[in-house]
Amino acid sequence: MRGLWTLIIAALLVFPALQAETQNRNSAGIQLVTIADSLDHPWSVAFLPDDSYLVTERPGRLLRISENGTKTEITGLPKIYNHGQGGLLDIALGPEFNNKGGWIYFSYAAPANNNPDIANTEVARARYDLATNQLSDLEVIFKAEPKMHGDNHFGSRLLFTPDGYLYVTLGERYDYKEEAQNTENHLGTIVRILPDGTVPADNPFINKGKARPEIYSYGNRNVQGIAQHPESGEIWFHEHGPRGGDEINVLKSGANYGWPEVTYGISYMGMEISDKTSAPGMEDPILQWTPSIAPSGMVFYTGDEFPSWQGDMLIGALAGEHLHRVSIDNGQIEQEILLEDFGKRIRDVAQSPAGELYILTDESDGKLIRLTAKPM
Repeated sequence: MRGLWTLIIAALLVFPALQAETQNRNSAGIQLVTIADSLDHPWSVAFLPDDSYLVTERPGRLLRISENGTKTEITGLPKIYNHGQGGLLDIALGPEFNNKGGWIYFSYAAPANNNPDIANTEVARARYDLATNQLSDLEVIFKAEPKMHGDNHFGSRLLFTPDGYLYVTLGERYDYKEEAQNTENHLGTIVRILPDGTVPADNPFINKGKARPEIYSYGNRNVQGIAQHPESGEIWFHEHGPRGGDEINVLKSGANYGWPEVTYGISYMGMEISDKTSAPGMEDPILQWTPSIAPSGMVFYTGDEFPSWQGDMLIGALAGEHLHRVSIDNGQIEQEILLEDFGKRIRDVAQSPAGELYILTDESDGKLIRLTAKPM
């Protein structure tokens, strides 16, 4: 596999202005079934054993939604910093969740106890009872440090892996981009912890001076998509660039992904951020998008509804307002723009345990939508 990625990266570096071939496909062949609407900037969806859904809304509301669209609010969340890109973000069921309930995990922007104007990403868990819709035993298991001014770039996705780890993606909090190269804080990192918040003994920065032991990778900008390949077990993630330079990468222990020392993007004022797109000791992206599509949400598709997509990455595009498919096969990268005429920001892409595919639209009248194949 290492040789394959070397070939892919080499091809991208030789022709840095070229993108892999991208095809466009409108809604033909894809049927959109709205499960629920009138959602206030929904951010993430998780699937309950009774075929209902848990959906987070960024302003700070957690909903249980039935198949017929009925919404039930679940109370008992911690204090949430609801400004800009901050709010209630990702949600995931714990590995031991069953048909009665169990731990649910959620990430959110949290204010400092003594100063509501500064915040950073935190992860908490609580026991959720399916019969009563009650949360109990709430505990915060991770706090990104330090708390900062500003309301941008909180990350934040959660990924449980079969070997028992929980990965949490973070942002560099926008105004503090240089800190993404500093392992003495959590800004611009992906962290790896255990479900109770303790640090795995083999994390790469254990006993490395003042480095934060939770860190698994650094030099990241704002990671809002992470997924594990169903066959290889590799963990892939994508992150937002500024004006261009969105990246897809494979996660490696202790790796530096370069931000802001290397980037294909430029500042929002049009100025150069770095004159380098590659540097020794920093990982090159497998794929980068310039101009930016603003990726958010990510899944490796394994369902049966769309057989030709099996094994491919499906990624929501916020600025691009479409669903993006990426296929890497024998060193060849192919991309396809799905739902080209959709015209809505896609915040999350998720697959249910039954293999059904869902998206969430990021708007004040957001929707939870299931994708099915139109009958031929």
